[in-house]
Amino acid sequence: MISTNPFSELAAFIPPAAMQIYVVAMILLVIAGVLIDVMHKKSAKYFFENAKKQEKNARRSVSSGEKVGLAVQTIVGEVLTSSEFSHRGEQQRRVSHLLTMYGFIVFVVATAVLIFAHPTSGEAGIWPLLWHLGALSLAVGGYWFWFFIRVDVSAEGNPWYRVVRADLFIVSLLAMATFALLWSFTQGSAIGWLFFVLFIAASTTLFSTVIWSKFAHMFFKPAAAYQKKVTKADGSQENLPDVGELTDPKLQARYPDIPEYMGTNPPNMGPGITREPPRHY
Repeated sequence: MISTNPFSELAAFIPPAAMQIYVVAMILLVIAGVLIDVMHKKSAKYFFENAKKQEKNARRSVSSGEKVGLAVQTIVGEVLTSSEFSHRGEQQRRVSHLLTMYGFIVFVVATAVLIFAHPTSGEAGIWPLLWHLGALSLAVGGYWFWFFIRVDVSAEGNPWYRVVRADLFIVSLLAMATFALLWSFTQGSAIGWLFFVLFIAASTTLFSTVIWSKFAHMFFKPAAAYQKKVTKADGSQENLPDVGELTDPKLQARYPDIPEYMGTNPPNMGPGITREPPRHY
């Protein structure tokens, strides 16, 4: 079953051209949503203005080769391996995030390949298997986050079924993966058509509500991470005043509270707020 193209049976009722038009429409909705989000939040303007301030305050020039290296570090670290969740106590969040992210990517790519390259073929190589595994990975990572990791539940003590507008992204994402699998497993039955309608409704909601969800966040996060690396490399310090090297004996003599409150090795002050989970509700 998981090795069969779920869209091949659908082609008997819905023309492949209609399915392809729908996919293109979803892509255009994402692009439009991101552009509207950029204009509304003025994100691009912020990045450009911050970059100008950074160049003005830079202590050294960062070569093109260094910038390429920093870009590669950003892609490998923040994008491909979610290194921002590598701190103590965030291992589960990191695994959940990676399962959700890669599951979503595989699911979306497999959907596009099946609809555009194999719309009427039940046997489409490895793509049907990838489609099902992508949806399953997305569901596992997403539900893990929803029930156990989400801050509303894990840190604030709210019930898992409490839903607010900020949950639009994760709810529609989980609904899409769940109903996709249920539709695939029940094709040919009346309830299968119900799951298909719910699958399309969840997908449309996900891709058409970018401006109100955190979908656009995935485009801005790498840019912000890269810019932060450049500020460290050129010494502009994110336009903050120079406080000196905290381990410098002269600075510690001038400000004796540094070793008193931060120890003899300030950059490595211990677990800090990650010492224990924030569950004191």
